Amino acid sequence: MGFSMQPYGIQAMLKEGHRHLSGLDEAVLKNIDACKQLSAITRTSLGPNGMNKMVINHLDKLFVTSDAGTIVNELEVQHPAAKILVLAGKAQQEEIGDGVNLTISFAGELLQNAEELIRTGLHPSEIISGYTKGISKSIELLGELVEEGSENMDVRNKEQVISRMRAAVASKQFGQEEQLCSLIADACIQVCPKNPANFNVDNVRVAKLLGGGLHNSSVVRGMVLKNDAFGSIKRMEKAKVAVFVGGVDTSATETKGTVLIHSAEQLENYAKTEEAKVEELIKAVADSGAKVIVSGAAVGEMALHFCERYKLMVLKISSKFELRRFCRTTGAVALLKLSAPSPDDLGYVDSVSVEEIGGARVTVVKNEEGGNSVSTIVLRGSTDSILDDLERAVDDGVNTYKSMCRDSRIVPGAAATEIELARRLKEFSFKETGLDQYAIAKFAESFEMVPKTLAENAGLNAMEIISSLYERHASGSTKVGIDLEGGACVDISGSSGPWDLYITKFFALKYAADAACTVLRVDQIIMSKPAGGPRREQPAGMDDD
Repeated sequence: MGFSMQPYGIQAMLKEGHRHLSGLDEAVLKNIDACKQLSAITRTSLGPNGMNKMVINHLDKLFVTSDAGTIVNELEVQHPAAKILVLAGKAQQEEIGDGVNLTISFAGELLQNAEELIRTGLHPSEIISGYTKGISKSIELLGELVEEGSENMDVRNKEQVISRMRAAVASKQFGQEEQLCSLIADACIQVCPKNPANFNVDNVRVAKLLGGGLHNSSVVRGMVLKNDAFGSIKRMEKAKVAVFVGGVDTSATETKGTVLIHSAEQLENYAKTEEAKVEELIKAVADSGAKVIVSGAAVGEMALHFCERYKLMVLKISSKFELRRFCRTTGAVALLKLSAPSPDDLGYVDSVSVEEIGGARVTVVKNEEGGNSVSTIVLRGSTDSILDDLERAVDDGVNTYKSMCRDSRIVPGAAATEIELARRLKEFSFKETGLDQYAIAKFAESFEMVPKTLAENAGLNAMEIISSLYERHASGSTKVGIDLEGGACVDISGSSGPWDLYITKFFALKYAADAACTVLRVDQIIMSKPAGGPRREQPAGMDDD
């Protein structure tokens, strides 16, 4: 190569081909920009009038949804700073199951405002200190906005449940939230244990069946299996159930080994003894009082023949997890090998029947009387995409129910809470001295993102709405939010207006502020892996990854 300059400074330290971005322009603003791009995607899906996104992931699966949790999970976000926002969204999804959009959009808004502050000459550390004060003050204020008396809630009262769930479901399926909430509330209340804090989300199942529409959907106490029963018996009432994990098959009798057979007679006898053995096993199951056999694996021909003879209904559940849930619903004990079950091992069902719903055959396992622990929402819709999206709405509803079992406090929805927080934080920022008061003021301003976005998504004039909200709030009516359908500001406490769970807001704001501060704390990005494929100086093949 002849003479080449010796690298110096940081280049000398890192292997060649690394990239090193430092300082405000290169690192901080670039990071903020990436996060802004991400939140620009989610924020148009915020609220009931949010737009749907069509995401096609790396497996060519199509998602059409406005559920931010799904969107950011399926977009494979590469940029490290934007990933921080995605992680905040995931944390919210795990913790609450709703409010992911608020988390990501709000963090993006905080960062956008931070950018303005940086351009006016504030140092990121001052912004962080202001934001930290801002979030702790917001959370304190949020506690003051809680609706009085809402901490005492009867989680089995459908009205109260729906009022808290409506906002979460409407943000995914606007216009269908009444029907959906009613289904979800029924399903949740059925499986709510004596101590609501132990509510398990997994106990509310969803079965998606094509055809029909939401009005054909229903709630089943028990399980809906997406397959037909083997054999000719399709219905059983008040029956005992035996569950075999290993399958119902001749393999129960097979012995590994070689059998020498000299004559036709012996062959016949061998076949007969095997047959007798299977019959003996099936008869033993029938004698134990079981009327339904559930198999976790294949069901053999011969075994099936004897099940028919002894009038046993045969079901097959191939998924381990479904089998577990089935045992939970019926109280059965799954047995490893085909043998006579003891009375304690048997489960009980009120009815098992094969029904045809929209051309698909499903087995409905009902268990109304026994302490029921699983309920299934049967969703109907015209396409897979619609069903998937309905399922996401149900998921949010069920998670909201779980959250309200933990903490049932509510705050006014429809952006009323956000405007009030913005207003009070603004006042708080005037009392602060030092540079972080600007950051707190910007933090307060960031709350305007919610009413602004809700208004924009509904096609209203955001500026007018926000100023009239401020005006009404300043005059003391702190529960005034946006009526998206009427396009005006209304006091939501009078009507059955949307209420948001306090706990959802609490975590969303907390995670958003944490994520924003994390991104702002970064001042250098050093990527020591060269960008792009193998470098040209080396012969291909020596590329050290």
